[in-house]
Amino acid sequence: MTRIYLIRHAEAEGNLYRRIHGWYNSLVTENGYRQIAALAGRFEGIHIDAVYSSDLFRTMTTASAIYKPKGLTLHTDPGLREVHMGVWEDRPWGEVAHTDPERLLRFNSSDEDWRVQGGETFDQVGARMKQTVARLAAAHPGQTIALFSHGSAIRTLQSLLKGQNQEERRLQGHSDNTAVTCLEVEGESANIVFENDNSHLPEEISTMARQRWWKAQGKSLPDANLWFRPLDMERECGVYVEARRDAWVDIHGPDLPFDEAGFLRAAMERSRRERRAVTCAMLGDELAGLLELDVDAFADEQVGYIPFVYMTPQRRRQGLGVQLIGEAVSLYRPLGRTKLRLRCAPDNALAQRFYARYGFKRIGAAPGSQVPLDLLEKDIGYNDR
Repeated sequence: MTRIYLIRHAEAEGNLYRRIHGWYNSLVTENGYRQIAALAGRFEGIHIDAVYSSDLFRTMTTASAIYKPKGLTLHTDPGLREVHMGVWEDRPWGEVAHTDPERLLRFNSSDEDWRVQGGETFDQVGARMKQTVARLAAAHPGQTIALFSHGSAIRTLQSLLKGQNQEERRLQGHSDNTAVTCLEVEGESANIVFENDNSHLPEEISTMARQRWWKAQGKSLPDANLWFRPLDMERECGVYVEARRDAWVDIHGPDLPFDEAGFLRAAMERSRRERRAVTCAMLGDELAGLLELDVDAFADEQVGYIPFVYMTPQRRRQGLGVQLIGEAVSLYRPLGRTKLRLRCAPDNALAQRFYARYGFKRIGAAPGSQVPLDLLEKDIGYNDR
């Protein structure tokens, strides 16, 4: 008999930015590293003979909680990967809810008929996971091993092992990031000892404690998930100007002159070079914010520059702003950028706390500005800690 600890990866960008990451290779978040430390404490006194993970960064990084302290080698296995989400990969959940709600409902219900172009079905994922677990168990008879995988892949395997029907699959529980499921495998038989145990996580670092979507039991996602569309700078320039003016007055007050023409000219030039340079953040049909990117600035430093991040007054302090950072990552990472950079007023305490929470650090003062501004930077490259 082989004992297997099957562990979901720590909180990653898809969880934080509310984006669809199956085989997309996302990073672990700041909070995810705190979860990894808690997981390491949980397994400190548990003997493990071997550690395997999917070959994606978020699982390999999470596996360091066990293989590094125990002096083991990490083995990677693509059979432990998440559901391949096909054409949905790296799209915001809010976009799919807006454009493809019926298929999203089928996904949330673990419907066996769910499929998207280029992706896997739940049946395919279940078979892949079951074969992988059986193969790895057979390679370690009488031993205890740890396998690091992904939320939907683990959930699908659990459902398969329990022989659930469609309604039971729909109601099957979800696992928190770094939650542990224990299996005992003997030949073709696999028994679930316990599942989805996150008792090592204090509530303040639990991902599931902050999210509501998993409580919907297959209904439409209740969390506020944004989607993004390019702003038409020819026909909607007034939207951009008003947002810029509102942000300027809010930060600097009404007495400092607002350079409407200069801001508008720069934004229009950026949007001509890159259609996503000025982007509307949408909550359903409501404008919730704007994001402006400059794909040319600091490109020689492999930096993605963000000139403007804006949330409408009615959508501030609702935890939505981080999804705009996710949209910036989505554009810049395929361009080979390994850092994000932006400017922030040193006395804008709310914004400074926001950026610090999500990994931005001050690297100096911004040159050439008519008001004092800090330069803040965040790593988005695949670097081990």
